[in-house]
Amino acid sequence: MPELLDGFDGPIRDEEASGVVPAESTSPTSTSGRESPRMATPPMSTPRTPLSFSDVLRLRPVRRLWVAQIVSVFGDFLAVFAIIAVVTFQLHGTATQVALVLVSFMAPLAIVSPLAGVFVDRWHLKRTMIASDLIRGVLVLALVFVHDLYAIYAILFTMSVVSAFFVPAQSVAVRTLVPMAGLMAVNGLMSQAQQGSLIVAPSVAGELVQLAGANSCFLYDSFSFFFSAALVMTLTIDRQARRTESSAVLDSMRQGFGFIFKHETISFVIISMTAGSFAMRCFGALLSIYVRDVLHSTAAAFGVLNTLIGIGMITGTQLLTRFARHIPQQNLVVYGLGGMGIAVLITAAFGAMGSTAVGMLGLGLSASAIFITATTLIQHETPHELLGRVMSCLMSLVAGAQVISMFVAGPVAEKIGIPNLYYGSAALLFGIGVVGYFKLPKAEKAEAEKAESAKTG
Repeated sequence: MPELLDGFDGPIRDEEASGVVPAESTSPTSTSGRESPRMATPPMSTPRTPLSFSDVLRLRPVRRLWVAQIVSVFGDFLAVFAIIAVVTFQLHGTATQVALVLVSFMAPLAIVSPLAGVFVDRWHLKRTMIASDLIRGVLVLALVFVHDLYAIYAILFTMSVVSAFFVPAQSVAVRTLVPMAGLMAVNGLMSQAQQGSLIVAPSVAGELVQLAGANSCFLYDSFSFFFSAALVMTLTIDRQARRTESSAVLDSMRQGFGFIFKHETISFVIISMTAGSFAMRCFGALLSIYVRDVLHSTAAAFGVLNTLIGIGMITGTQLLTRFARHIPQQNLVVYGLGGMGIAVLITAAFGAMGSTAVGMLGLGLSASAIFITATTLIQHETPHELLGRVMSCLMSLVAGAQVISMFVAGPVAEKIGIPNLYYGSAALLFGIGVVGYFKLPKAEKAEAEKAESAKTG
């Protein structure tokens, strides 16, 4: 297994000066595949002192990736809500047909991602991201001309397959472009783009569908992919494409899974994100029924509670970089699991609107601690040549957990009741957190082992 990397593993290079001194480059290759001279520059920071949002936004590559993320993710949410509106109100789809919209989009991520990660680790990173954006831009444009339900499923399925290549490629690009101390802040910015879009997009999509038709949402989403590709073209991402024999694909997948299973911290944070995703999707799938049958409230309350989850995640993102200066990242994941468990427990135990609102805010706050910190830990601890495979495995498990929860949550809730299902979810989250607290190596011990490994290596 390659030695774990403990420094900034790639230069911040851009066609223009970034305005912030980059960390020392350890990558000897350029995007063209040619060898480039090693450039020694003063380190920007150490992983012990995480950078703030303003620090990383001074880097032009980060600003461009962030803007691309905002525009593209907002377009994705517009398109998904528009598709649901079309299937529901124009095609008069059943509940199962509407649910299959999300299943069509999530299932390929669970199935294709492990294989996609192998090729992301081999292919030219920048070209992979650009090609993924361009292909998805064309596919979503096809939705303008399609009115058959199964054709819509097929387009969503194909888009998801392409996304299985883009998402790990973007994560590797972040690792390559950003100093280690800035990973937490950059992942937080990416999460804010998603949560902000999730809060705003439903109402905007509803108005656009009502006033201009669903095609306006599809056209914007298509534009957003081309816009994202144009911004990625301006970046210089120093990672050489690795050319290997196709017969080694299965062996490459085994290497990725082998690293995950042997690395305690990585395996724990992946389990944590999978459990957190399962719990969040159970909430999303059953929250409307909970509001109707337990809280005896309305659709307006359901919308407000969903918004509170997003607000909690945005707030948690703002606080994370401060906490990360004093609390080891792996501990933040443990605390996030405990916080999610408490939020779910409060929601189930009291069954009142006020307590549910508190639970939704707490759920969002705690989820940000899990998802952002876990992503940062994986980027920090995974050798660069394995990062695409490891991130793809993570994506596969998280997407699989969400798909399973959509099928499992309803039947289980009908048998035992939603509050009891929530109690079970809380117990699961607490249990994983307790195991992680006692099983994970303490931060000081991990740092000592890594320093010793560096000396002997």
